[in-house]
Amino acid sequence: MINFELNKAVSEKEILAYGEKVSKINKMINEKTGAGNDFLGWVDWPVDYDKEELKRLLVDAKYVRDNFEVLVVCGIGGSYLGARCALEALKGIKSNDKLEVIFMGQTFSPNYTKQVLDYLENKKFAINVISKSGTTTETSISFRLVKALLEEKVGKSQAKNAIFAVTDKEKGALKTLCNIEGYHTYVLPGNIGGRYSVLTPVGLFPLAAAGIDVEAMLTGAKEARKELDNDDLKTNICYRYAVSRDYMLRHGKNVEMFVTYEPQMSQLSEWLKQLFGESEGKEKKGLLPGSVTFSTDLHSLGQFIQDGTPVLFETILNIKTPELDVAIPHTDDDLDGLNYLEGKKLSYVNQMAFLGTKKAHEEEGGVPCNVIEIDKLDAKTLGYLFYFFMRACAMSAYLLEINPFNQPGVEVYKKNMFHLLGKKGY
Repeated sequence: MINFELNKAVSEKEILAYGEKVSKINKMINEKTGAGNDFLGWVDWPVDYDKEELKRLLVDAKYVRDNFEVLVVCGIGGSYLGARCALEALKGIKSNDKLEVIFMGQTFSPNYTKQVLDYLENKKFAINVISKSGTTTETSISFRLVKALLEEKVGKSQAKNAIFAVTDKEKGALKTLCNIEGYHTYVLPGNIGGRYSVLTPVGLFPLAAAGIDVEAMLTGAKEARKELDNDDLKTNICYRYAVSRDYMLRHGKNVEMFVTYEPQMSQLSEWLKQLFGESEGKEKKGLLPGSVTFSTDLHSLGQFIQDGTPVLFETILNIKTPELDVAIPHTDDDLDGLNYLEGKKLSYVNQMAFLGTKKAHEEEGGVPCNVIEIDKLDAKTLGYLFYFFMRACAMSAYLLEINPFNQPGVEVYKKNMFHLLGKKGY
């Protein structure tokens, strides 16, 4: 479903030299024996997901789509990025879909939060709150605010029919609230961490409400699971990618720059930055994930990438055939000198920019470039990509001999913040 072109800086011999390590780690992933193994539920999720829950989710998502103008999704990190990146990747940034999806709870910004609340004053909206514990500060504040607005607008009894929660199956503050209020509830599996949860109800509910074929996404992930569950480094593009990342890190490249040529893919880069950054950035190890959108950033960061400190390699996601396209028209005066392109599609220009930039970065800049290429992006392909990257991330982290599924560093800022805010116990 996708093609992977390995960067020229890593030889086939160097890739295959990882064979024994990869075989051991692949077995560790499948048998769930490595560090953090209690969070490997995503590995078999594309076949093990609760089919009855999905049916119920699709019914509720259709209800939201048919009866509301806006769906407000309250979540942060993995409870936000996956849905947003899929929504923009598949619907575009300027979607005119009949249901608008707005995200809250991913920031403490008073400006953003107040603007959203003011906007919702005159909208018929539903809420999708996502939190395993129900005590994530950013999410909990936004949910408290938007729930109060909803109850003020329609009354508490009506509001409960417009609130849909994704949380722990049995415990936590949000689950307790759902039991008390009677909210529609879906399970965030206890063995799947937030940044690996996009194919669970965390991502599927808002995406289904937005009219995206989430069953096709799961089908794509199922195909990825089948194709990528082997330790053959000659053919397994997922592990070839993971090994190339490890090789780059061990040979002086400390930054992986995710590159797209479509602005609507920029949030996928944000999802990738969380996935790899939070999974690998421990014990003073790991690649720093960055991102650029070309050709926009070729007029800024492009200079550094080409001629700056040689600390990075690129992983380029290239979509060959866009969903929409436009042709360049003729003008009689040709003052801009573009008539040589008349009749050419903008997709053609974009592809030439990709090829020309890759050549410049590799041959003159000495920047290694991986290329992940797909013919056309749809829900099924995106589901495949999600699984591809999650499996590659697990392999990459285990190659570094770290736990891919915890995030001890994240807790430090929370303790300091809670102390400054005066929270009891801090």
